[in-house]
Amino acid sequence: MPSRTLEPVQELHDAPLAPLTTFRLGGPATRLVTATTDDEVIAVVREADETGTPLLLIGGGSNLVIGDKGFDGTALVIATEGFSLDGTRLELAAGEVWTDAVARTVESGLAGIECLAGIPGSAGATPIQNVGAYGQEVSATITEVVAYDRRSGETVTLSNEECAFSYRHSRFKSDPERYVVLRVRFALEDAGGLSAPLRYAETARALGVEPGERVPLASARETVLKLRAGKGMVLDPEDHDTWSAGSFFTNPILTDPDFETFRARVRDRLGDGVEPPAYPAGEGRTKTSAAWLIDKAGFTKGYGDGPARISTKHTLALTNRGSATTEDLLALAREVVAGVHEAFGITLVNEPVTVGVSL
Repeated sequence: MPSRTLEPVQELHDAPLAPLTTFRLGGPATRLVTATTDDEVIAVVREADETGTPLLLIGGGSNLVIGDKGFDGTALVIATEGFSLDGTRLELAAGEVWTDAVARTVESGLAGIECLAGIPGSAGATPIQNVGAYGQEVSATITEVVAYDRRSGETVTLSNEECAFSYRHSRFKSDPERYVVLRVRFALEDAGGLSAPLRYAETARALGVEPGERVPLASARETVLKLRAGKGMVLDPEDHDTWSAGSFFTNPILTDPDFETFRARVRDRLGDGVEPPAYPAGEGRTKTSAAWLIDKAGFTKGYGDGPARISTKHTLALTNRGSATTEDLLALAREVVAGVHEAFGITLVNEPVTVGVSL
């Protein structure tokens, strides 16, 4: 099928990519195109596929680690707009700013994503990572994802089940070269101005209620924003603790035998009375805390003496203090991974997508 005629909103060459990421790191792209409609997005993708040009998709840039040499190909910024409510049914264009969309659903009295407030990035990225925080994941409310299938050259609609969601994972993440998310559809809840039942103990404590209770929607959102801000997880250009990708590592999920081995390592290192965090993660599996592992391995808040350091507010965030390079950041990440493995026998997995580099 021939390419559609494309008149991009913006096309630049040898364009800096660092300003498009929350890390503010990375070299330039050979070509940078900004698309504001689904048709423009599809046209750029088709053109790249037909010419064999490497393609990098950029939304909010909050989950990207781009190498210092940059990207030799076409970088496509998806800046599409669209917020549509039909009763409790929500449809978001991929380029919608996620935290703004959450605020609008709360204003509309709809529950289901209020505890995902303050997460930087675009709506189109949320199903890829199965974004989650403070007891909510988007997989609980997503009904369908509309995407361009680069293999078939067609626009397809995938059901929640077809998205194959799991912890910080999805069909889109397991096959990153196939789908380009265009729109995301959600089924929210009208609970009379109340939140969904609170599933996260920290949020419930901050609100003075028990887990499982509901609170006013606005209160839930505001509390989550305050909790995130206290950990440097709400973007602020003046605060280098937010020059990050949020949580840099995912929480490890261990089989029962591996978890028992891990507990023994914890006792050997920290003493017989110390128990690591443990959360049910399905039959025969337990999730533990990456932040706890990092801290107990000796990488405390503010760790580091170079331009890339652990956040002063949260051990799970690696940050650019203003003059770091991507290699500075990766050196810190590798040090943390090696230290945690030496201490506890667990290998941490990075959450952000790496481009042109690897751990």
